[in-house]
Amino acid sequence: MAQNHVKPKLDISVVIPLYNEEDNVDLLHKALDDVLSKMPEKYEIIFIDDGSSDNTFAKMRMLAQKDPNLKLIKFRNNCGQSAATDAGFEMARGKTIIVMDGDLQNDPRDIPK
Repeated sequence: MAQNHVKPKLDISVVIPLYNEEDNVDLLHKALDDVLSKMPEKYEIIFIDDGSSDNTFAKMRMLAQKDPNLKLIKFRNNCGQSAATDAGFEMARGKTIIVMDGDLQNDPRDIPK
């Protein structure tokens, strides 16, 4: 008998493609956590490493070990922001999906607005 694997729904999924952002990953995660952890909604953060050649994924992995709300996707090669964002959409379980850049050009403090 086939089992129906329905993803449990969350309120918010934040999808963030990253490419060679090792200097920003920790700051980005902290800024997101500072905002999202104070909100009543259930959330997840999805970081997508788009084939980075630096230590972006290693830093992502260290953060994910401490944060159960952080989900990771790793591309072997650089496929571009659109492909990385699409992969994040496929994984997302939130009723609302927010896409942000990994270089902190988008302010996480705008999420509650």
